[in-house]
Amino acid sequence: MSACSASLLPSGLAKTALAGAFAILALTSSALALPACLEAQRKVDEANALRFQARQEARLGNHDRVCDTLDEVGDRYDDARDAFERCGEGVVAIDLRSELRGLRIAKKINRCD
Repeated sequence: MSACSASLLPSGLAKTALAGAFAILALTSSALALPACLEAQRKVDEANALRFQARQEARLGNHDRVCDTLDEVGDRYDDARDAFERCGEGVVAIDLRSELRGLRIAKKINRCD
């Protein structure tokens, strides 16, 4: 083996450094995504609480408030979908479509549209 070809082969130390660089890159990207994922989960939790509030308002017969609350639920789901897409959880963002369909049905039932 020539001296030139030997320098092209990574040594054990170079392999370790390269693996470390990839690990740092992976940790950095997941650390950057973490706040967006936490924000997304918080938005889903807020939407769930607002849906409960809308059901309570419907029981009390406050139609205007039900519709306003359901609009807020839709806003939270949209924010959550965007945040899940930012953090790389596109599958969860797609799953929120079913929640949005359920929300549209709730709006129809309560004659909000």
